Amino acid sequence: MAALGGSVARRYAKALFELGVQKGNFEALGQELENVATLYTESRELRQTLENPVFKQSQKRKIIEAVLPQVAQSPMVRNFVLLLAERNRISVLPLIARAYQELTDRQLGRVRAVVTSAKPLDLVTEGEIQRALEKRTGKKVLMKSEVDPNLIGGVVARVGDLVLDGSLRTRLASVGNRILN
Repeated sequence: MAALGGSVARRYAKALFELGVQKGNFEALGQELENVATLYTESRELRQTLENPVFKQSQKRKIIEAVLPQVAQSPMVRNFVLLLAERNRISVLPLIARAYQELTDRQLGRVRAVVTSAKPLDLVTEGEIQRALEKRTGKKVLMKSEVDPNLIGGVVARVGDLVLDGSLRTRLASVGNRILN
């Protein structure tokens, strides 16, 4: 089911993205789509109402029309979300937003990275890591930092499918394996 949802999400994201590229506002549309997806994800009550078959389409439409102006200014995103609701695809909205973000990143030649460390990184270290990742990938890196005390020390960087593990935990495990072998 997740694969099917991902396929549907990519098709919808691509359709909206192509319209945004034609109009020259794909980044703004992506931000609005992300705002709507965040609202949908974070509001359990909204999610349950929009996914509940007991509510009529007309009721769902009124709810969406009342909520959308808070997070989406463009008629294109508003109509897009209404279309998803009409086609009972609103539950795929977070996947569509993620797929749209990937299309935007590809268009702009950038990648997203998550850097995990045992302690919060200072700005200088974050900058050094970001520059190293940009050099390695040849793309602009949008970096997000996370903290995981289980790492003990060092950092783990995930850029797409690439994982660069410089954590002390991994190094100690590697030394332990060499000793055991």
